[in-house]
Amino acid sequence: MTDAKQKIDETVKANDVVLYMKGTKSMPQCGFSSKVAGVLNYMGVDYADVNVLADETIRQGIKEYSDWPTIPQLYVKGEFVGGCDIITEMTLSGELDQLFDENGVSYDKDAAEKIREANA
Repeated sequence: MTDAKQKIDETVKANDVVLYMKGTKSMPQCGFSSKVAGVLNYMGVDYADVNVLADETIRQGIKEYSDWPTIPQLYVKGEFVGGCDIITEMTLSGELDQLFDENGVSYDKDAAEKIREANA
């Protein structure tokens, strides 16, 4: 396992929720990363953010690690969940709530419902 993949593996396994993104949760640097971070922030999810723009080996390594070509990438309890489109769909369908519930990840259920109401 390369150093980048080992570092990614350790990060994903050490944190309940991890978002590999362009920028940080407080200052996203692309629209897709901003959208996913915005959902997680609004829902009050405690998550680790990894800025792929700060390390080219991580930026490339995460794509190989997940076998997924785009960023952002969300991981819950060590499992790859998806990118922006998948997270958006899961949020609107309630599947993200269910995933968090099943994995003991705390979040604001009212905030999740408000997102769905606003997009109905």
